[in-house]
Amino acid sequence: VAKRVETVLNQILEAQRTEHLGARPHERTAERQGYRHGVRPRTLYTRVGPVTLQVPQTRDGSFSPELFKRYQRSEQAFVLALLSSQQYRRHLDA
Repeated sequence: VAKRVETVLNQILEAQRTEHLGARPHERTAERQGYRHGVRPRTLYTRVGPVTLQVPQTRDGSFSPELFKRYQRSEQAFVLALLSSQQYRRHLDA
């Protein structure tokens, strides 16, 4: 279960970065707002166990995930943010 949660959350984080940048990986568009700059691991402690997220970064540091706040390590506030997230709703509809 933890791996499945990890996979879904990592997909949501990547979708947020893509939306923030205005372009998919390797895509050339006039709307592009920056460039990808890898990921950094971050552990979130949940009821299903620790989940290691691959938090996307941008070259200029302008991207901040909407799923959780900076320095947040537990799922309490995370669950509220996740349920209200548009990406979460879009992912469920897909």
